Amino acid sequence: MLKKFFRFLIIIFAIIGFFFVFGYTAVRLKLTNTSGIIDEQSKNFLQIPKRDKEYTVFPLAHSPEWIAFRIAVFKDKDIIEKVSKETGVPARILVALLVPEQMRLFNSDRALFKQVFDPLKILGSQSQFSWGIFGIKDDTAREIEKNLTDKNSPFYIGVKYEHLLDFKTNDVDQERFQRIIDEHNHIYSYLYTALYIAQINKQWATAGISINNRPEILATLFNLGFEKSIPNKNPKSGGASIDINGTTWSFGALAGAFYYSDEMIEIFPENQIPK
Repeated sequence: MLKKFFRFLIIIFAIIGFFFVFGYTAVRLKLTNTSGIIDEQSKNFLQIPKRDKEYTVFPLAHSPEWIAFRIAVFKDKDIIEKVSKETGVPARILVALLVPEQMRLFNSDRALFKQVFDPLKILGSQSQFSWGIFGIKDDTAREIEKNLTDKNSPFYIGVKYEHLLDFKTNDVDQERFQRIIDEHNHIYSYLYTALYIAQINKQWATAGISINNRPEILATLFNLGFEKSIPNKNPKSGGASIDINGTTWSFGALAGAFYYSDEMIEIFPENQIPK
């Protein structure tokens, strides 16, 4: 019986090991990436007027998922404003990028939403192929860190930011993982995301193109990754497709729909960076 028990344990650990090795390999080979979509400029939200303070209505505003999200993200208000102040990335931009990731999670697993996210009013945090509340991949996190200190990188944003992600232990891989997936303190999830946006903004600004006030483009580039960030004069929103109640959104379009709306405008005003 004892031999059978140990044999059973070995088989279980072997299966678990295979799962993690397969997951790691899939991420490295980009097998988990989705093809995504590109928004049709004539039909989608590039029709949204330039900022004239006439805000649109957010289509998901009264859904149970949005009500849960609104309460959950308000709990992070102080953290979001702190990260915004440290990085110069407006708080509303950060929330805009969080919207499509969380709406995707809330709508893709209805049972989990009803059992956990809705009653507890918390944000969903991933820990497998993508990490944390923003779904940051390991490769992306590593590149964000590298860009902070590589003065020759087109994504380098300056000396004052170089130590924002310094590690406190020698086990860098484990520390990176733990701080991004931390369900009790989301500061690093917001910080990595804000630094990514700052780095992308720097790359495009150096090329003479401003996307600082284009949340749909910033969200698209965040969703697609550094390698897809190629400055051009006619960027298009798009990214992974997200199905919500029979409507298919792109990652970028959903972020833009929130940003240009009046949703949470009293909490996260447009373009405001806390002093």
